Amino acid sequence: MKLNTKRTFFVGFAFLLISLFWQVYDAVVPKMLVNTFGLNQAWSGVVMALDNVLALFLLPFFGSLSDKVKNKRGRRTPFIIWGTIAAAVLLTSIAIFDTLQLNQLAASNIEPILRSNFTSDAAFDAAWIIRQNAVWQVTMNNIFLLIAFVCVLFFVLLAMATFRSPAVALMPDVTPKPLRSKANAIINLMGTAGGIIALGMMAILSKDFRSYIPLFIITAVLMLVFLAIFLWKVNEPKLVGLMKKESEEAGYFEEIEEDKKADKENAKGGVSSLSPAVKKSFYLILISVFLWFMAYNAATTKFSLYAQNVLGMGYSLPLLVAQAAAVVAFIPIGIIASKIGRRKTILSGIIILTLAFCVGALLTIDTSFLAYFVMAFAGIGWATINVNSYPMVVEMGRGSDVGKFTGYYYTASMAAQIVTPIFSGKLMDVYSMRVLFPYSAIFAALAFITMFFVKHGDSKPIKVKDKLDNFNTPED
Repeated sequence: MKLNTKRTFFVGFAFLLISLFWQVYDAVVPKMLVNTFGLNQAWSGVVMALDNVLALFLLPFFGSLSDKVKNKRGRRTPFIIWGTIAAAVLLTSIAIFDTLQLNQLAASNIEPILRSNFTSDAAFDAAWIIRQNAVWQVTMNNIFLLIAFVCVLFFVLLAMATFRSPAVALMPDVTPKPLRSKANAIINLMGTAGGIIALGMMAILSKDFRSYIPLFIITAVLMLVFLAIFLWKVNEPKLVGLMKKESEEAGYFEEIEEDKKADKENAKGGVSSLSPAVKKSFYLILISVFLWFMAYNAATTKFSLYAQNVLGMGYSLPLLVAQAAAVVAFIPIGIIASKIGRRKTILSGIIILTLAFCVGALLTIDTSFLAYFVMAFAGIGWATINVNSYPMVVEMGRGSDVGKFTGYYYTASMAAQIVTPIFSGKLMDVYSMRVLFPYSAIFAALAFITMFFVKHGDSKPIKVKDKLDNFNTPED
């Protein structure tokens, strides 16, 4: 059995455009909330958690809904089409309201405060409070802009929530079970490419106190371009049929027939259909997902401010290094997982991630150059986890429940992303910004403990003639 890399590559364009959006959103919107509107770290975390609150309910719903859809374009593609178009159209409105607020700040008498640079830790905390209060006062003079800004965020995030689960569920739909880690490596490679594109655009187009309108317009246009490529090359019903044929030819006929029989009989699926042992592993891996997202999401959503105010450096290049390191690691990770198993590979990734955060906690302005190495190792660790964790979750359910189990996965990850921006932001407000990396290291270490006891969801070994055979592209 060989992985069709060309097929997986084009399926990955849906994930590419999603990653492009989130890289820009997660890096820029926190800066807008804090620098432009004057929110403190805790309230910024509340707003940044809005997408995760929506996702907690909507991603499982749309994932499960897409399992039941019967459309000539397939189960997942209609959601991807309309969700992407709506999100792209609404995206530029975010930058428009940010620019209107910047114009208010420019017209106020606080410009000298906005232009101040603080390089010492002793002076920073007091000076930052003065700056934040001044910006917040301008915001309160015309609170409509903040309300409109948050409303636009809500509708953009609603659009993204409609198609994220269906887009992710498409990969296992068109990939035989034993090859899903390798396929997920390529999908994540595509997602990383989207992140790199976004970081490159931000390095060129986004500067402090300048309009983000060009950045957001280009992001929206690229999302539509990637959607067009996806629709040009991906025929979902055809690819699903090919996957079933390949699975049957490779000896997975019984699993395909069991799925067909369960669907025909309307047998109840989801967690209730799992055996007690599998159910225990399923809950443990969801707890693990929650914990490592608590760790990593805090670090990424707050790093733009941490880099600027604690390390005295820009944030784009270190994040770009992390993405580049992940790109190099994705394919080897897929190969390693096929040799030693998904579980052991994930545990190795958690160790790498934890060590990276521990070293990051020791960095100062004088050693800020080491942030590039820290973020590189963090990127490798996170890639190692991501390539294998989602396939482990969907492996525990039957094929017709892929969307539902994708929703379960996102419930765990989004619950963490609701809590962690607020919790980490509050700790940063109470103590200092330096609490960020120790916070992330602790939660990563806890994820190792729970993941250690997961015993199901691993891939079954496949006999291949060549070590790279599973990455060769068979003829269509």
